[in-house]
Amino acid sequence: MKNKRLWMFEIFRGFAAILVSLAVAAVFIFITSDKPWEALRYLLISPLVSFRTGSSSFNLTSFYTILAAMIPTIFTGLGVCVMFSANEFNLGGEGGVMLGGFVGTLSGIYFVTGTGFDAVLAVLIAGLVCGIVMLVPALGKVKLGASEMVSSLMLNYVILFVILHFLSSIFADRSKGSLMTYPVSPTSKIPDLVSGNSHLTWGFVIALVFTVLVTLFMFRTKWGYQIRMIGINKDFAKYSGMKVGAIVVLSQVIGGILSGFGGAIEVLGRFTTFSWLDLPGYGWEGITIAILAKNNPAFVPLAAFFIAYLNKGCQLMSTYCDVPSEMIDIIQAVIFLFFAAEHFLARYRQKLVVKTTVEELKNLSAKEKGGAKA
Repeated sequence: MKNKRLWMFEIFRGFAAILVSLAVAAVFIFITSDKPWEALRYLLISPLVSFRTGSSSFNLTSFYTILAAMIPTIFTGLGVCVMFSANEFNLGGEGGVMLGGFVGTLSGIYFVTGTGFDAVLAVLIAGLVCGIVMLVPALGKVKLGASEMVSSLMLNYVILFVILHFLSSIFADRSKGSLMTYPVSPTSKIPDLVSGNSHLTWGFVIALVFTVLVTLFMFRTKWGYQIRMIGINKDFAKYSGMKVGAIVVLSQVIGGILSGFGGAIEVLGRFTTFSWLDLPGYGWEGITIAILAKNNPAFVPLAAFFIAYLNKGCQLMSTYCDVPSEMIDIIQAVIFLFFAAEHFLARYRQKLVVKTTVEELKNLSAKEKGGAKA
């Protein structure tokens, strides 16, 4: 009963944080917009509902677009969940997803086998390369005691400028008017899941499959248990015989692999060339998603849908109203603030724990009395 009530409290706490963040966004909208109610309609309703003269209808194309936008952020969210569960504040998912997209594109151009598995090969190579690169902050933390937060944050920009160097000097298609690679082979493309311009590919199904796999890994395997135990109490894990250093490295490498998968699947599904000239932002959104999901991989798709929905609403709001699209940054910042704040609703949680403990003691006392009478 105690665990169930605490679990329900965490869900309630999450919804409260979301409502507070939306309320803060609404305040800014009323301050900055001349048509605040119309702006709120575009933010909260229009991503799924099309309003026409005198009628409204469900917008299926927009729904598919939201699902397509979830694909890379599910992978980065899963990667962050694994790393955060080990209490490793690694921010390298942003560079990992960009590196994964770049390596996946090069694999789709230059490693074409014609066997029908070119897309699979490209995604696996991208994930492997990103996992190897993530050894830099992982080994720095284990061997040198370097902060993984600082090293991974700096690593993002190292990856960015190395990619831009190789893209501009070696792999650029000079026949194009902007900086991009040659197109990938048709066999390396990830096919669409639905027809149309939504860019919803089979990558969405792959993301859901990996959600299940990562959840099983974290809660049904020895390595997942060790990752979570190290995150809870590293000293206890160490004295109980766990190889803390190896597990810390494992968690960060897995996070890098998942981010690389997300970048490769995004580029090979949505685009035909690699043309990212800046960090795409999927890694930063993955951090917000992991916080929303409370580091539980099973909840990552729901959190990714919420963020993708808000992104779509902010795009519509900035297009048709006088509110800038950067409003999503404010919402995410407030969500991050309240989810990270340990004292948010802490008094209510304490009362809930005390009440549940008293009830359990009363039930235990009643059972003991009943046994004594028998």
